[in-house]
Amino acid sequence: MTIYEELKARGLIAQVTDEEEIKELINHGKATFYIGFDPTADSLHVGHFMALMLMRRLQRAGNRPIALIGGGTGMVGDPSGRTDMRSMMTVETIQHNCECFKKQMSKFIDFSEGKALMLNNADWLMNLNYIELLREVGACFSVNNMLRAECYKQRMEKGLSFLEFNYMIMQSYDFYHMFQTVGCNLQCGGDDQWSNMLGGTELIRRKLGKDAYAMTITLLLTSEGKKMGKTQAGAVWLDPEKTSPYDFYQYWRNVDDADVLKCLRMLTDLPLEQIDEMDRWEGSQLNTAKEILAFELTRLVHSEEEAQKAQDAARALFAGGGDRSNVPSTALAAGDLTSGAIGILDLLVKCGIAPSKAEARRLVQQGGVEADGVKVADIGKTFTAEDLSGEGVLLKKGKKVFHRAQLQ
Repeated sequence: MTIYEELKARGLIAQVTDEEEIKELINHGKATFYIGFDPTADSLHVGHFMALMLMRRLQRAGNRPIALIGGGTGMVGDPSGRTDMRSMMTVETIQHNCECFKKQMSKFIDFSEGKALMLNNADWLMNLNYIELLREVGACFSVNNMLRAECYKQRMEKGLSFLEFNYMIMQSYDFYHMFQTVGCNLQCGGDDQWSNMLGGTELIRRKLGKDAYAMTITLLLTSEGKKMGKTQAGAVWLDPEKTSPYDFYQYWRNVDDADVLKCLRMLTDLPLEQIDEMDRWEGSQLNTAKEILAFELTRLVHSEEEAQKAQDAARALFAGGGDRSNVPSTALAAGDLTSGAIGILDLLVKCGIAPSKAEARRLVQQGGVEADGVKVADIGKTFTAEDLSGEGVLLKKGKKVFHRAQLQ
């Protein structure tokens, strides 16, 4: 099976500009391809994970990836898939986020000599003269076509700023620049980037008279059509300081039955034959498939050791009792206790289980909180220093979220 056939079989490819040419490139290791990452946070998240796995697979097949950090485009913000304008970031924040990205990406991509590149489009975009840019590429873009692009439609209703309108031109210029400077001949990205990517291939054709190609990745959606990788608490991050290995494991362990095999195909390195065998699984066997998915992804993102710890902790907790040492925990100081105790609402907020006391109150009143296996019914319940000493108090929200509060 060729790499292109495998990507198709795993359900990763959404759209391509020229299938036969792209097959020839990636099957024979001739692609120098890029995927862009706008540094809107100091960590990558699950939404980026599919792109990283695609880069990893294509690199293993002999192709050269370019991880393009959007230090320049991040100054504008991508309007694709958004109904509101992104907040503006400082240059210092963008630079810090870029450095965090490189560290995380190195787990998936080999950046050793000649194997891959990491570039920052600030290196060329920030030095452009506006008049020169307009003269060089402005005539290559039809405003009529741009306004029909899917990436702008949602923003048109609330008002598309001229700042955001320039994003397609900037992304297209990235492809045009790298085509000439590092031989980049293929752009990959999420399927919501299709219009922007076509802008780049068209710019190269019109300015240079040469062919370049685009291939989009299927968006990671649930069976209900919602983007995966988000919880009520926010994004599922790849940084263990933002989303612990245990919480990362639990996110995948709790995906819907209808999504587990799709995630196994798209996100793991497991052989397709093994996953195809699971197609016949049902009932409790699907829970085994979810454990496999959670373990494999936690191993890839964190380590085999962390994946094993997370799995052991989850199994022990859901079996009742068990080892709490690998459960996410919050260390409390004596100053967190008032008159030697802390209330349940404050404790839930302190541990990040609820974003506010109002939400914590709602959780308790609806019977959604347990402490050491006992449902908490009183919003006035308190915990003393003695309660929180030793192994602390094991909190549980709903059926899935465990957290340990411990006095240090």
